[in-house]
Amino acid sequence: MRRSILATLLFVFLTFATPASSDQSPQELVRDTSTQILMVLRKEAMSTKQDPGQMHEMIAENVMPHFDLERMGRWTLGKYWRNANMQQREEFINEFRVLLIRSYGSALVDYADAEIDYLPFQLKEGDSRVKVYTKLSRKNDAPVKVTYSLHSTADGWKVYDISVEGISLVANYRSTFMNKIKQDGLDQLIDQLSAKNRQAGGAI
Repeated sequence: MRRSILATLLFVFLTFATPASSDQSPQELVRDTSTQILMVLRKEAMSTKQDPGQMHEMIAENVMPHFDLERMGRWTLGKYWRNANMQQREEFINEFRVLLIRSYGSALVDYADAEIDYLPFQLKEGDSRVKVYTKLSRKNDAPVKVTYSLHSTADGWKVYDISVEGISLVANYRSTFMNKIKQDGLDQLIDQLSAKNRQAGGAI
């Protein structure tokens, strides 16, 4: 997946940067919090460029709680998740989380001028999984289709995947990680992620 697409994926992560109201629909959640985070990006663009750690902390504290990282990890590792013990699962989720935050967080400041259009959405009674379709537009760039996949949990709606122009975040990492596990094993993958995260600055 190209860096621009991954940066877009991490940008849309920020649309969940505020606590959700219990009576918000998934689309209302996306729309309302998108508006708020765009205001922050536009106001703090210079400071976040100079201090990427500021953006990383914002993602860690305000964004990641709105994602079902366990489900994402389970889908990403596939059969290897089923065979992993509890410690391996926890370590993988922790390193995967930090990888997402650090790798692309600093690129988000480039999206301060973005506009988001929300396509027709319908939530039927009893729906536990939904997709929210949007288009992300920037000056002089063609619109980008962004699809959020959410499911209902005891803690409210959670995102478990995001696709940009049909490219799935989970599927992309699944392909990469599965190949590494086949070659070296799950423990080695976790060690590699941990080493990369430490090199970038450690835990968040």
